[in-house]
Amino acid sequence: MRSVIQRVSSCRVRVEDNVVGQIGPGLLVLLGVEQGDGPEDLRYTADKLLGLRVFNDDQGKMNLSVQDTGGKILVVSQFTLLGDARRGRRPSFIRAADPEHGKRLYQQMIDYLKQQGAAVESGQFQADMKVELINDGPVTLLIDSRKTF
Repeated sequence: MRSVIQRVSSCRVRVEDNVVGQIGPGLLVLLGVEQGDGPEDLRYTADKLLGLRVFNDDQGKMNLSVQDTGGKILVVSQFTLLGDARRGRRPSFIRAADPEHGKRLYQQMIDYLKQQGAAVESGQFQADMKVELINDGPVTLLIDSRKTF
């Protein structure tokens, strides 16, 4: 499971002309599900993003998590994070999970985050989405459940 996490002042996702998810201060999570991903990958990724200390404390140091600040999380599916562009000019998406498996884990991620007490909004799986955001910092991190070193 691969994700790009951005600390945002605000963000929203649209499908056609409708806003389907919107948050103020918090985290935008672009989530890609890989073939073979399962519950361990989901928990690792979710727990990592919930605990990331990327928000400023009173001294201006990144020392607080999204849960510490009461921020929200917007989760958007993005299979292109699994694209492999090492060969040729057209990326290969062979490592991305099939749509059924990807949708299941995407929804399980949202449910798990909510169970942990997070305020969560989401995009629409397999839709052509427009994501608007104000990256705060900018702070952008990559999490890959298979590269835990």
